[in-house]
Amino acid sequence: MILIEPAIQSQFGRLIRRRALAVFLGEAAAAVRLSGEISVLLAGDAEMRRLNRRFRHKNKPTDVLSFPAPAIDGHSLAGDLAISVETAACQAQEAGHPLYTELQILVLHGLLHLAGYDHEADTGQMARREAALRRQFGLSAGLIERAARSAR
Repeated sequence: MILIEPAIQSQFGRLIRRRALAVFLGEAAAAVRLSGEISVLLAGDAEMRRLNRRFRHKNKPTDVLSFPAPAIDGHSLAGDLAISVETAACQAQEAGHPLYTELQILVLHGLLHLAGYDHEADTGQMARREAALRRQFGLSAGLIERAARSAR
């Protein structure tokens, strides 16, 4: 399920390609081997700042947040993603690709977190898995790869 904040819908709606993103979400979730319902909130920087402050204690907007669902008997939930479309638009411009492509990259990154990967704590497993999946889906450089390049 893809939910879009009204202000984001009015500003970016035609660039988001909601139905195509929902199809990509399903295909990427299957590739990551996630089962269960996944909700995606497409929000603005203000909402992402609020969520990041509340759940990660970081008072700044971020591009994607992942919220794995707790295991509940009889329910098939994988978790929720929140994505800042405003940040995604800036990152897309910097990377030289369309906003929709950046949203796909962020969805894929978030799904890997829902599947238990953590690039901040592992020894490259998430980066390798993300790179392989990006190649599978024909996507350009992902978040981990871009961060590594800019750190050099």
